[in-house]
Amino acid sequence: MSSTQERTVEREPAYDVFSRGCPSRGTLEHVTGRWGALTLGALYEGSFRFNELRRRIDGVSEKMLAQTLHALERDGLVHREAQHTNPPRVDYELTTAGREVAQRLIALIQCLEGRMDDVLASRERYDTQRMPTA
Repeated sequence: MSSTQERTVEREPAYDVFSRGCPSRGTLEHVTGRWGALTLGALYEGSFRFNELRRRIDGVSEKMLAQTLHALERDGLVHREAQHTNPPRVDYELTTAGREVAQRLIALIQCLEGRMDDVLASRERYDTQRMPTA
């Protein structure tokens, strides 16, 4: 085995999300937080202006959406394009990396939505078993 091959085999993973100081942990939080996941999922459908996106993600505040978009843009998952028109127009869309992440989130979302009858039945059983008896 050559010394190059030995170094490749012995090399630790570059990033480990389970390590406290790993920068991938912050990106994971941005992606899997409620507003991050919903924002990426919505943008998987196509490009949106800010208020269109806010309407699509029912319940998100203007402040939280702005913070989420900034974080996802900083992580390279969302592209923000400001057009110098009157009135100004800003569109948001997924980058190539964002599209890959969103595709995986969409699969998870579809899985969860498809299992919701089971989840709701499980919740009902759980709650019934733990209700105090009078």
